[in-house]
Amino acid sequence: MISAFIITFFYKSKKAYLARKITFFMEYWEKRFLEGGKIWGEKPSKTAIHALELFRKHEVNKILVPGAGYGRNTKLFTDANLEVVGIEISEPAINIAKKFNPKAHFFQGSVLNMPFDDEKYDGIYSCNILHLFLKDDRISFLKKCYKQLRVKGFAFFVVFSDKESSFGKGRRVEENTYESKPWRAAHYFTENDLKEHFKEFLVVETGIIEDTENHGELGPHTHILRYIFAQKK
Repeated sequence: MISAFIITFFYKSKKAYLARKITFFMEYWEKRFLEGGKIWGEKPSKTAIHALELFRKHEVNKILVPGAGYGRNTKLFTDANLEVVGIEISEPAINIAKKFNPKAHFFQGSVLNMPFDDEKYDGIYSCNILHLFLKDDRISFLKKCYKQLRVKGFAFFVVFSDKESSFGKGRRVEENTYESKPWRAAHYFTENDLKEHFKEFLVVETGIIEDTENHGELGPHTHILRYIFAQKK
């Protein structure tokens, strides 16, 4: 029988680990946005453009954007007259976003600490956030998102694929998850893996989108991203 002491120790250790991880993310992204500003430019991701097409097709009007950054994707949605609420861990990013995309509303905090309101949304758009977490946190994050969708609401998630050039590089910490630097793990999704993560949803569409960026020491480069469009049952 597992003792109460062991259970308490495990619970406290897990909470301490999560708190440390959130602190790291906050410090990392605050530094990046303070130094780089609009790191990825002002144009939206190709994935956001495709998400908007699907949201329009399915009459999605109110969306939540976990990991909203400085608003380059939220602006696309508000310009299309969607009601947008973003969640962003970095205060510098939110300060930029409020000026760049004043039509959206932003909460500051970690997506792992959702929810920040009691709203039910027609849709959720999340770009390049899910793969930043280890398995337990990925599942936890998706459960929080699921709860904030209305019945029959839609989720559009974008993640690193196993076709990325960085796949397999660094220290392996979990299956298909590699740490390039301390606390900088990334999970690389196969199509089946991504569908398994969304097994509580009805999967409508999956695919690959090549998205080009030009920032930092990498310069111009192309990410081979997977996306999934799924509906809450």
